[in-house]
Amino acid sequence: MKYYIIAGEASGDLHGSNLMKALLKEDVNATFRFWGGDLMSETSDTLVKHYRDLAFMGFAEVLMNLKTIFKNLSFCKKDIEAFNPDVIIFIDYPGFNLRIAKWAKQKGFKTHYYISPQIWAWKENRIKAIQRDVDNMYVILPFEKDFYEKKHNYPVYFVGHPTIDAIANRMQVNEYTFRADYELNEKPIIAILPGSRKQEIKKMLSVMLSVVKDYPYYQFVIAGAPSQDYSFYKQFIKNTNVRFISNKTYDLLSVSSAALVTSGTATLETALFKVPQVVCYKGNWISYQIGKLVVNLEYISLVNLIMNKKVVTELIQNDFNKNTLKKELDNILDPYQRAKLFLDYYDLEKKLGGKGASDNTAKLIYNSIKN
Repeated sequence: MKYYIIAGEASGDLHGSNLMKALLKEDVNATFRFWGGDLMSETSDTLVKHYRDLAFMGFAEVLMNLKTIFKNLSFCKKDIEAFNPDVIIFIDYPGFNLRIAKWAKQKGFKTHYYISPQIWAWKENRIKAIQRDVDNMYVILPFEKDFYEKKHNYPVYFVGHPTIDAIANRMQVNEYTFRADYELNEKPIIAILPGSRKQEIKKMLSVMLSVVKDYPYYQFVIAGAPSQDYSFYKQFIKNTNVRFISNKTYDLLSVSSAALVTSGTATLETALFKVPQVVCYKGNWISYQIGKLVVNLEYISLVNLIMNKKVVTELIQNDFNKNTLKKELDNILDPYQRAKLFLDYYDLEKKLGGKGASDNTAKLIYNSIKN
C-alpha cells in the first residue's frame, strides 16, 4: 500500500515515525511519502518537506506568512496526485491538514486523521469539516472520544497516547555516562524546555534563564529542538551554570530533578517521565488577546486538561516573570509538594490507557484500506 503522511511539527514527526514503523509491521510492502522531519526520515527517505519550513505560531505569524502557506498547499495537492496514495494520513497540524483533507475527499482519496485537532479547545465549528472530509479519526486523549461521539455524534477510535510508546520504546540512558558525554557536573539538573519554534523560544528562554543565579546548587540544561541550531540559543545563554543539549529531550528528562516547560506536548512528556514542572506560556500580544476570546478552557497544559484539575502550575503571559517563576520552582523542589505531584502523575498515566497507540492505529488503518 502507498501511504501519504502529513506532519507539520516536531511532535508529529515523532509520532509519525512510530506510526510508520507500526504500519510496516502490518504491511511489509508499505511505501511512504511524507511531510515531517528527521525521525520519519529514519524509516523512509521520501521526505517532501521538513516541518521546520512549515511552523508558523500564532495568529499574527500566520498572517505574515500567508503567501508561503498557500504555496505549500498548492504544492502538496500536486504532490499527492502524482503519488496517488491508497490513503492520506493527517497528523494534527489542523490549519493545513483540514484544507488538504477537504480537497482530498473531493478527489476521492481515503482520509484518515491521527491525533485530532484540539477542536474541544477552540474552533469547535471545525467538526463540520471533519465529519465531511475525514473517513476515520484516531484520538489520543480519553475525553476526546466522548466529545466527538456524545456531543457531535461522530464515531472515533481512542487508540491511547503515542507518547507512552515513544517513552517505552526508547533506549534507557545511564545517568553517569550521560553526564560525562555532555560535560555535566554532579549537581541536580533542572531542564529547560523552551519550545521548538523560534518565535516561542524568543519569548520563553530569557525569562526561564532569569532564575539561574538563584540556584547555584543546581545546573540548568536547555533541551534544544532538532529544528534549531545552537547558534540561535547561544544569544540567550549568559551564565556558566547553563548547558545546552540538542535533540535529546527524553534523555535529559530521564535524569532531571525538575523542569521549566513551554506549554504544549512537552508538558505531558515531562509528566510521563515523572519530572515536577512549571508550565510556562507567553505569546505574541495580539495573538494572545485573540486567543483569550476564542479559547474556552480552564487550563492550557495537557496534564491539567486530562486530569480535569490543577496538577501543575501554569504561568501565562504576564504571570510568567522571574518572581513568579522562582516562587513556583521553589515549590516543585520542595519534597512534600513533589510527593503529591508524583501521585497525580501516576493517575495521569492510567487515564491515558497504556502502551500501543501506534500499533493500534496502524492496524485500524491497514485493515480499513486493504480490501
